[in-house]
Order: sequence, then structure tokens, then C-alpha cells
Amino acid sequence: MRQAAVTRTTRETDITLSLNLDGIGLFSGTSGIGFLDHMLELFARHALIDLQLQCSGDRQVDDHHSVEDLGLVLGDALAQAAGDKRGITRYGFFLLPMDEALVQCALDFSGRAYLAYDLSLPSQKVGEFDAALGEEFFRAVATRAGLTLHLTALRTGNAHHLLEAAFKAFARALRAALTYDARLGNAVPSTKGVL
Repeated sequence: MRQAAVTRTTRETDITLSLNLDGIGLFSGTSGIGFLDHMLELFARHALIDLQLQCSGDRQVDDHHSVEDLGLVLGDALAQAAGDKRGITRYGFFLLPMDEALVQCALDFSGRAYLAYDLSLPSQKVGEFDAALGEEFFRAVATRAGLTLHLTALRTGNAHHLLEAAFKAFARALRAALTYDARLGNAVPSTKGVL
């Protein structure tokens, strides 16, 4: 079973997250941030990952700590649930249109953390959400999951559509990377024999 549960408690946030990589795309719980909940729900649906979340944070300061720490916890859970990565495809790519926006995601579940992020957001806010926090979230996930992650806007649009396209493209690329390849059997998809 490719499942994980992670808790992170600091003076800034208290987060409990559990996931099942072989789920059906269910999301429950809340981050306390409406727009982020929307992104996490569509991420779960498109990745076919069941995701349960509870988060409280120092939102009287701003949303930065909650968003970044949620990324860290999600990254930890993805790494834990993927285990030694035996039999997975490893690479994922998706090109996702969201009305006028077009976002490309390419990733490698390599164990080497790297984020290339080029969304060129046209506004600083999506409702009450600080749009720049999208990059902080993805950096935290990539760092803790050990992902090489490239997110690029090929066509820009409003910030909501760009961020939504990024989360959906990431979900679909991750789903592809975590899919089992029957021809690999129980092998690790690397000539090194370990990821």
C-alpha cells in the first residue's frame, strides 16, 4: 500500500496530512485558505491521490507559513508513500490548457530536488491569496519529495487560471510518474539501481 501520514507542528503551523497514491482522487479537510483548498482538491482529483488534511497556522501574520509548510508536508508524504520507487515510470509530463492559459509540467521523481518555475503571473492576488505563494508551495514540495520539477507557462492568462493549470498539470505529470510499468517488474527505474 502506497500510503503515508505526516504531522508537522511548529510555532507557526500545525499540520496533519495523509494520502494514498492509489486512491480515486478524494480530498477532505482544509488548509484554512480557500484558494489553496481549491487547488489541493483539484490536485487530488487529477493525480488520483486521496488526500486528507488539517492545518492551522498563524494566518494573522499572512498565509506564507501555512502554504510553505503544507508544501513541505505534502512533499514528505509523497516521498514516504513512493518508498524506494520500484517499478514506477519515474518521469511525468503534461501540457494543460486552462482557457487562455497553457502550462507545461515536466518532472522526474529522481531524489534530486530542483524547481524551475516560470509562470509570469499578471497579478499579485487571486482573491485574498498571494499568487507568489504558488512558487513557494511547489518549491517546498519538490524539495521534500526529491522531485526535479519544471513548471512553465507557454501562454499566460489571469493568475487564477495560470495557478490552476499549474496544479492540474503537476497532478497529471505526477500521476504518470507514479504509475507502475509492468515491464520494470520490481526494478528501480535507474541504471544506478537506486533513486
